[in-house]
Amino acid sequence: MAERMIDVHYVTFDCARPYELATFWSEATGWELHPETAKDDDEVLVQGSVNLLFIKVPEGKTVKNRVHVDVTGTDGTTREQEVERLLTLGATISADHRNPDGSGWVTMLDPEGNEFCVCRADYERN
Repeated sequence: MAERMIDVHYVTFDCARPYELATFWSEATGWELHPETAKDDDEVLVQGSVNLLFIKVPEGKTVKNRVHVDVTGTDGTTREQEVERLLTLGATISADHRNPDGSGWVTMLDPEGNEFCVCRADYERN
């Protein structure tokens, strides 16, 4: 019997301001906004190795996300460098779980309060 598999088509974020939040994530990841994006769109797509879809909803975020993304640096950047860069883009630190031995992660919030974690890249562990 053949094994069944799925592809993740989008990771979707409910939000108040799709264009602004998609712009944050586009700058954070280096991925492009869909070329037909307009600032007043109710749905905005960021195209990358995983597509991120931002959809306008009327209700605000009230509790911790049930799903979140974990991110790492690329091209030799460290976890600390990425935390600092993301702060300049508008993220905030929610909780710092870094340990003296270099392990751990930093839980951050995007501009609409969605949690995500910044972890060490594999190349930082060697």
